[in-house]
Amino acid sequence: MKWFNTIFATTTLLMALTTSSMAATQVEFVTTAGNFVVEVYPDKAPKTVENFLKYVEDGFYNNTVFHRVISRFMIQGGGFERDLTEKSTRAPIINESNNGLLNQTGTIAMARTQDPNSATAQFFVNLADNQFLNYTSPEPDFIGYCVFGKVVSGMEVVHKIGIVPTGNNRGFSDVPIKPIVIKKATIKSATIAK
Repeated sequence: MKWFNTIFATTTLLMALTTSSMAATQVEFVTTAGNFVVEVYPDKAPKTVENFLKYVEDGFYNNTVFHRVISRFMIQGGGFERDLTEKSTRAPIINESNNGLLNQTGTIAMARTQDPNSATAQFFVNLADNQFLNYTSPEPDFIGYCVFGKVVSGMEVVHKIGIVPTGNNRGFSDVPIKPIVIKKATIKSATIAK
């Protein structure tokens, strides 16, 4: 009978673990074009997610704009105010692009300069499968752009932003003629089945 109780207890524990749930970290963007929600992957890009969530917690993204929008490519934001004044950021982070995540439609990745380790606060959402942005080697020209999450709700809003008319403004190209403002970005948790 003792062996039966042990097997029963083990089976019950395994069932509980199988049907348990865990909280996924999500960020909701409330914009003038509508809302969308991004789920982040700290297991794949821990430093990037930590950096991004810190900017969200600090309210850094509130009242910034999507300053670069290219149809069928990506929408980029997180660094400029409505008048295209660039916001001050913390120090750049290391590029975690070699994490197995790809720049596919709906994924969110860090924007950067030619320096692979120059990402600070700016991010972009892919509007297509942009394979040429993926990690292929540790060489600076091939290190790619770090994907750290994915849009899980409101992708229609992202696509809507992706087709707004754009032009040149204060030396920048591909700037929406009518500003698309991130009114607020907030951290949310969603329970997911494990």
